[in-house]
Amino acid sequence: MDTRRLYSFIKIVDAGSITRAADILHIAQPALSQQLSALEAQFGQQLLIRSKRGIAPTEAGRALYRHAQLILRQVDLAHAAVEVSGRAPAGSVSVGLAPYSMGAALALPLLKSVRERYPDILLHINENFGGVISEAIMTGRMDMAFIYGAGPLRGVQFEPVRSEDLFLIGAASRGGEGEVALEELAGVPLLLPSRIHTIRQVVDSAFQQASLRPNVVGEVESALTLVNAVDADLGVTVLPWSAARAILAMRSLAVRRIVNPVIQVQLSLVTSDGQPLSEPALAVHDLFLELVTAFDASPEAEFAGETGGDKDRQ
Repeated sequence: MDTRRLYSFIKIVDAGSITRAADILHIAQPALSQQLSALEAQFGQQLLIRSKRGIAPTEAGRALYRHAQLILRQVDLAHAAVEVSGRAPAGSVSVGLAPYSMGAALALPLLKSVRERYPDILLHINENFGGVISEAIMTGRMDMAFIYGAGPLRGVQFEPVRSEDLFLIGAASRGGEGEVALEELAGVPLLLPSRIHTIRQVVDSAFQQASLRPNVVGEVESALTLVNAVDADLGVTVLPWSAARAILAMRSLAVRRIVNPVIQVQLSLVTSDGQPLSEPALAVHDLFLELVTAFDASPEAEFAGETGGDKDRQ
């Protein structure tokens, strides 16, 4: 199979037009149309539907699009592996990190560590939500991700890394210390991520099981906006300790561990179910787990002691 045809096919689908794809690829439109015709003849299927509004993939075209991305990704990995054989890991590695997570808290240390230990690895960090990241891993556009959730999800595998308790975070003017029971949060104005985020789903589930209804006054996807809104006392939020720790490094806020019940989220390492990690991706994977282990030694117990919490129950 001519991989150039697969690459051209992907560009046509992405551009939504053979004319635009020809401009992007810097080849003549008739030549690109011939490549498409050759692909359709090879598979014996119509791959694209043409209309006045452009082109769209057929069911067969969507299947080929997914596989073409994986095939070209594997070709790139093969070239990189051969090129750096016998040398230090080198190449591009894409890592997805969920917002408000330990992964996001460790993004800067990961970038710094990769630069110091593997200067020939180009690290691409994508902070996004679990569903978006999982789809990128399934299609081969991302090597791995550290997100909240335990699966299962077809096409990807979840490797549990650790669990974290959730904390209530509010403006310092609200006061309060130690622990806070979930029932005390009934009616409290909450600023939370949208329902596609695992943290929101876990919080909603905890309220539902307690026969309570959360008073969500805003849905905020930006970590910076969330911190500013909480600091301005527009509401309180609920985050895992790793995210709370990062916020406390920037702002003076009130932080209380939620109990009765303790609410936890599971952080998992997510990789493709169908393709192995490349050598540079494995190097980044191991380095990230080193950082997670070091983070486990953070003064979380000291924080709980200062606020009257009991982290031994985590």
